[in-house]
Amino acid sequence: MIDAQTQLYGVIGNPVRHSLSPIIHNGAFRRMGLNAVYLAFEVKDLKEAINGIRGLGIRGVSVTIPFKTEVIPFLDKVEDVAEKIKAVNTIVNEGGKLIGYNTDWCGVLEALEEKVDLKGKRVVLLGAGGAARAIGFALKRRDCEVIVSNRTMDKGAVLAKELMCIHRPLSSIEGLKADVIINATPVGMHPYKEESPLPKKVLREGMAVMDIVYRPVQTKLLREAEEIGCLTINGLEMLSRQGAAQLEIWTGKKPEMAKIKEDLCQTLLRE
Repeated sequence: MIDAQTQLYGVIGNPVRHSLSPIIHNGAFRRMGLNAVYLAFEVKDLKEAINGIRGLGIRGVSVTIPFKTEVIPFLDKVEDVAEKIKAVNTIVNEGGKLIGYNTDWCGVLEALEEKVDLKGKRVVLLGAGGAARAIGFALKRRDCEVIVSNRTMDKGAVLAKELMCIHRPLSSIEGLKADVIINATPVGMHPYKEESPLPKKVLREGMAVMDIVYRPVQTKLLREAEEIGCLTINGLEMLSRQGAAQLEIWTGKKPEMAKIKEDLCQTLLRE
């Protein structure tokens, strides 16, 4: 029951109305017995939004596209890993002091390592935004050979330089013989469900293919990967794990991962 003691959390981004984060966090708050609510805030002016978080005493915030990097100058402190990644997806409000964290990197590692031994693998990472930064950082921690590929070559080259890895244009990745391909772009997201970031001919049997797009769960990229005989990992795996890590930062309690996945699946089945 919402009352005068209810603590407020939320997600800021644009667009954000499609977000499943309220499903993750409100379900977990309920099971934890916490008097808290989590809302989606579609933000046009980031500076004003950050002032609002301080002014209204919002206890914690998730950060999504396009603000994961842009938000950093507005924060009072950024923890070490998020500072290295140069992307924040989680904010904690400690009495008006805003502290930034990143849980994307650990979310993707958990999702991948449940199915793939990453050490020494050649990974093609599609994208150069905040999520790609976190994923690249995580892969480098596992001594992967990372190849960044992005539609905007300048952005891709910048990220590759920061990660100290290889950059290749999308047009040249067919012959790279990757062990793992990760889509960290929004290509294939609803309502553009019939788009894929890669031509099918790039995929080969036995490789692992992960897509961080979670709506739809079965993207065109993953459908084509399954048809060829690839191991596939959908976007709900990373989403649920990074959300669970956020909850632990905010509350000090570990949520039930199985229940989070169940909530997400039931929501998507109703669509």
